[in-house]
Amino acid sequence: MENYTAKEGKTAAIISYISIIGTLIAFVLNKDKRNYFTSFHIRQNIGINILYFANQWIVYEYIGKTVGWIFGVFIFVLWIVGFIGVLKSEDKLVPVLGEKFQEWFKNI
Repeated sequence: MENYTAKEGKTAAIISYISIIGTLIAFVLNKDKRNYFTSFHIRQNIGINILYFANQWIVYEYIGKTVGWIFGVFIFVLWIVGFIGVLKSEDKLVPVLGEKFQEWFKNI
């Protein structure tokens, strides 16, 4: 059974997982009427996007393509777990770094 907060914020939370642009759109949509569920998933996806860009700009460039590819698969798995959490209307943390994402971006 979905709770009201999740049901109300589900659309914006789904939008946040589309891309970095979707995350920015969801942030703007959530700015006036703060929804916990949407904010939770925006924080998760900001962390995932930072990992993605760090992988593209640092890992691939300086460590190697094989390690970058492996790290990219890990990031994709985090994205899938987060997206499935939105679809199920759950506040499910992504594995390994989910708690840190919530802590680091708590002002969002």
